[in-house]
Amino acid sequence: MKYIFVTGGVVSSLGKGLAAASLGTLLEQRGLKVVLQKFDPYLNVDPGTMNPFQHGEVYVLDDGAETDLDLGHYERFTSGVLTRSNSTSSGQVYETVLARERRGDYLGNTVQVIPHVTDEIKARLRSLSKEQPCDILITEIGGTTGDIEGLPFLEAIRQFVLEVGPRNVVIMHVTLVPFIKAAGELKTKPSQQSIAKLREIGLHPQVLVCRTEHPIEEDVRNKLSMFCNVPLEAVIEARDVDSSIYEMPLMLQREGLDNTICDLLSLDVPPADMTEWNRFVERVIHPKKRVKIAVVGKYIELQDAYKSIYESLTHAAAANDCGIDLVRVDAETLEDNPPNSVLKGVAGVLVPGGFGERGVEGKINATRFARENNLPFLGLCLGMQVATIEFARNVCGLEGANSAEFDPQAPHRVIHLLQEQKGVTDKGASMRLGTWPTMIKEGTCAHKVYGTSEIRERHRHRYEFNLSYREQMEVKGFVISGTSPDGSLVELIELKNHPYFVACQFHPEFQSKPNHPHPLFTGFIQACLGKF
Repeated sequence: MKYIFVTGGVVSSLGKGLAAASLGTLLEQRGLKVVLQKFDPYLNVDPGTMNPFQHGEVYVLDDGAETDLDLGHYERFTSGVLTRSNSTSSGQVYETVLARERRGDYLGNTVQVIPHVTDEIKARLRSLSKEQPCDILITEIGGTTGDIEGLPFLEAIRQFVLEVGPRNVVIMHVTLVPFIKAAGELKTKPSQQSIAKLREIGLHPQVLVCRTEHPIEEDVRNKLSMFCNVPLEAVIEARDVDSSIYEMPLMLQREGLDNTICDLLSLDVPPADMTEWNRFVERVIHPKKRVKIAVVGKYIELQDAYKSIYESLTHAAAANDCGIDLVRVDAETLEDNPPNSVLKGVAGVLVPGGFGERGVEGKINATRFARENNLPFLGLCLGMQVATIEFARNVCGLEGANSAEFDPQAPHRVIHLLQEQKGVTDKGASMRLGTWPTMIKEGTCAHKVYGTSEIRERHRHRYEFNLSYREQMEVKGFVISGTSPDGSLVELIELKNHPYFVACQFHPEFQSKPNHPHPLFTGFIQACLGKF
């Protein structure tokens, strides 16, 4: 097995995850089996309880693990289907070590960062190698080199390199090469300092991926190579991508990154065949038409809060040779402003998930606008619950209809707590999580979109449709098109006599890939184009 460790320096948010995923794409297209994982230095056990404004979206895996959004990049950019073993936080590591100490597993020895914490990190590397056999394991280290919380991970990697041999490992460092406007030039000193910090820890990067807004000229490359002790061909330019993140693998291929990696790891494999990827990128960058879509959300200010949704829209649009003009709408603005003033001119409305009652009434107003104006509508998780509340209030005449989450005393709680959630007090990893089967009713819009009667989708929720209201809502044109196999949980709803009004309790955005867009998003885009 070969190992690639991706570290980052100078500042955070450099795109280590995107660089790791892009490298995974290139190596996979060379015929290699690639697995990616993330080491996160924070003490949270997982990101499940983190504020989206702080951390971005929580990406849910098949087995129910709540993970960092970078794992979304890993799954979208490669063919891998990841598990909780692909995501490790300091919180998980320390939790495991302390549990062993309480059991007496250390036989009275003093428990220390070295060797006990570092041994646990190395053990997770080795167990993943056995659980998911591959040619190359790419591990991204979260945070920035020099952060105190990341030091145990870097020390563990230093030890690991000695154990598996340097010819089996590549350290790839992602760094910033800033352009100082006043000086009119790129500066290499931040990268030099970052590399020096890694050397102090005992790690010696062989590849330098340079994030920059401007081309890196030959003299700057030579300087980076000399002072960072990296071969000239291993100084890789990663210029900011304006049009699409999916250009990144092609850009890194042009820079020869995959060739350099294969040489360093003594891998004799054919060049990457990026024909299909090129075709997809071309459709994204130069679409034949464009469509305006409104996303009405609670965390709209932060791009990463709905990362997978935006990417899924891009995948589906590209499949229709179409570009997306996103209208990001803060749901709270629709509580005081008429929807027509904000949503006028859009071809479709998407209402994503979220927690808490802030902005919910605005989402309800947007949903009503889409229903009454025959605009294609796609509701995800909370979006389905909002669609149910809106229909109950304004079509069925159930005054005060609401979710028990927002108003426990509402006269018509058309959305109520899952039975299994009653009595649950812990917030972390306690929701209905992971992949569950759904049976789809034939003759429905959902059946037409999926083309099958059984699907498996990823969930993350505590509340569900209240089946006590099923009959009185179905009489008015509300369609339950998908349920759990035993019929006890409503997973998909739609409306009769509407061009495309579909909402789901699950998160389809977690299973969309560039050349395999999710059916619900594809149907939504087709409806927005008038082709459904």
